[in-house]
Amino acid sequence: MKAAPQAQLRLLDLQGLDSALDRLAYRSRTLPEIAETERLEARLAELRDSVVAAETEVSDLDREQRKAEQDVDQVRVRADRDQKRLDSGQITSAKDLGNLQSEIASLQRRQSDLEEVVLEIMERREEADGRVTTLRAEQGTVQEELGEVAKRRAVAQQQIDDESAATGAARTAVVKDVPDDLLALYEKLRGQFSGVGAAALLRGQCQGCHLALNTVDLNRIRAAAPDEVVRCEECRRILVRTPESGL
Repeated sequence: MKAAPQAQLRLLDLQGLDSALDRLAYRSRTLPEIAETERLEARLAELRDSVVAAETEVSDLDREQRKAEQDVDQVRVRADRDQKRLDSGQITSAKDLGNLQSEIASLQRRQSDLEEVVLEIMERREEADGRVTTLRAEQGTVQEELGEVAKRRAVAQQQIDDESAATGAARTAVVKDVPDDLLALYEKLRGQFSGVGAAALLRGQCQGCHLALNTVDLNRIRAAAPDEVVRCEECRRILVRTPESGL
């Protein structure tokens, strides 16, 4: 392939711009705000699940408390009824009186036990309510943090977009100075070799693979016409000769 030396030199300008665009694209993909957003969103998902679990526990405890309070009321009603029978004086049999007194004492103990159950449930419900409150407060905090991160990410991304636009405009201007066939080869090589299709030959070393050329290859390049497009024998990238090539 043939191309004017000046056109080949423009490949280095093009490569520099393309490398800059690649770095900008990498920055865009790896903004620290992206990882921070993912972390915060994961935490929000955890908090949503925790809130649902805590609210479900509160609801279950509400039902449990109502059932326990109903049991207390039933025992209390029965104990009050027996106490009224005892106080009425209608029961004269010593055996019946003893049985009734025994039943009242048993109901009182049962009522006391059930009231302890109610208190224990109320304490558990208060703890569950506290967890819901704490979790919801953290949800709000994380949401605020997520909003701040989104703002920082938008600013950083806008800076990258502006720089990319300017670099892209400069690239468009450079492309006009590169022949179509040379540009096509450069683009093909860029796709094959990690975005680097052309490299300078600097003091006998290819700046694409950073390997020093042997004497045979250097002599071959020295003998090549100025408009001949030469390639690195090691990495096959386009080698651009400059005054610093060491030829």
